[in-house]
Amino acid sequence: MRTVILTFIISLLSVCHAKAQLFSDYFVRKTLRVDYIFTGDANHQSIYLDGLSRLPLWAGREHHLAEAPLEGNGQVIVREPDSKRCIYRTSFSSLFQEWLCTDEAKTTGKAFENTFLLPWPVRPVEVEVVLFDMNRKEVASMKHTVKPDDILIREKGAHPVAPHRYLMRNGSEDKAIDVVLLAEGYTPEEMDTFYNDARVACGSIFSHEPFQSMKNKFNVIAVATPSADSGVSIPGRKLWKNTAFGSHFDTFYSARYLTTCRVKAIHDALAGIPYEHIIILANTKQYGGGGIYNAFTLTTAHHPMFRPVVVHEFGHSFGGLGDEYFYEEDVMSDMYPLNVEPWEQNITTLVDFDAKWKDMIEEGDCPVGIYEGGGYASKGIYRPADNCRMRSNDHPGFCPVCRRAIERLIRFYTEEEKGQVEHHD
Repeated sequence: MRTVILTFIISLLSVCHAKAQLFSDYFVRKTLRVDYIFTGDANHQSIYLDGLSRLPLWAGREHHLAEAPLEGNGQVIVREPDSKRCIYRTSFSSLFQEWLCTDEAKTTGKAFENTFLLPWPVRPVEVEVVLFDMNRKEVASMKHTVKPDDILIREKGAHPVAPHRYLMRNGSEDKAIDVVLLAEGYTPEEMDTFYNDARVACGSIFSHEPFQSMKNKFNVIAVATPSADSGVSIPGRKLWKNTAFGSHFDTFYSARYLTTCRVKAIHDALAGIPYEHIIILANTKQYGGGGIYNAFTLTTAHHPMFRPVVVHEFGHSFGGLGDEYFYEEDVMSDMYPLNVEPWEQNITTLVDFDAKWKDMIEEGDCPVGIYEGGGYASKGIYRPADNCRMRSNDHPGFCPVCRRAIERLIRFYTEEEKGQVEHHD
C-alpha cells in the first residue's frame, strides 16, 4: 500500500512539474528578431541566417508555447539544445514559397528576406526553420544555436521609436493581440491622410465578425513611416517610386499583386513598438494588394474597394485563410495538389474533410456546405459557402467556417487552455 501511495505522489509531482514549465522558465519579455535569407529555385531551396537582434518588448503569446497556431507553409521551432524539448513554435508562409510556383522559378534562382520574432531565451537555444512544399513535405531546413550573451546580437528599438498612435488599446502588449498599420508611399506632408486611412482600415476590419465581438482582445497602432515619394511603384506603367518599403504592383508579373521584398526594412521601422501582425497601407488609387500568413498585409488605400480588400487580405495574413475564388480557365489550377488536404481551414480537397468543417454540416449549420471551386481551381477544391469575404469583395462578411477559424486563432493567441510545453519528435 505504501508503494502504491508513493507511486501516486511521484506521478502527481511529475504532473505538477510539467504544468509549472511556464514562459518564465525559458524566456523573458524581450524579443529575439531573427533575419533569414530564403534562396533557391523550383528544384532546390536553402535557408541562411542573415542576422540576430534584440528588441526591448515581447508582444507575443506566453502560452501554447510549443504549439503552432496553424501548420503554415513553414515553421520556426525553438528547442532546448540538450533535451531537444520544443519550448516555442510558430508558423508562417512566405513570398519566396509563392514565387517557387512561378515559371521564373523553373529557370532562375532568387533570394528573399524573411524575419521572425521569437521570445528572448534565458539560456542558449537551438532554432530550426523548416519549409514545406504544397504537398506538405519538408523541402528545406536549417538549425543554428542562439546564445543570449552573444555580443554580436544587435540592440534595436531603444530609441528613437517611429511616431505612432494607438487607434485601439485594450490591454498591455503581453495580453492583447498587437496589430500595426504602416504608411507606404505617404510623404511627411501626407501623414494626416495616412492616419485617416488607418482609422478606415481599422474600422472596416472590426466591423466584421468575429473581430467585432472580440475587439477587446486587440491593440491597433498606426505607425507614421514616411516616404520620399508619394504613391507606390507600378512597373507595368514604367512608374517607379522611392518609398519606405519599396513595394510595387506586378509582383510575379500579376498586375494587381502588390507586395514588397524589403522585409527587414518593415521590421526596422517597427523596432521599439509592440507588434505581432502587420498591415501596410499603400497611398494609391490602383486596385490591388496581397496578404501572406504571419508575414504582412499590403493593400491600396484609395481605391473604392479599400474597405473590403483590407479585410480580405487580413484574412490571409492574420487568419491563414485561403482564397475561395477560382478561375474557369486553367490559371493557377495546380497550386494545390488534389491528393493532399490543404492546411488552410476554409478550403478542402476532401482528402481529410473530417479535419475541416464536416462537424458544422453534421450539426445542421444551414449556411455551410461543400461548394466546388476554390483555391483558384474550378474542380477538385471545395469551399464552405457559396460566397464569403474570402471569395468576393461584394459579400458583406466572412462565412461561418472562416469566422470560426479566425475566432479559434484569436483564442489561441489570448487564452490559456492547454499545457505549456510539450515534447515533439
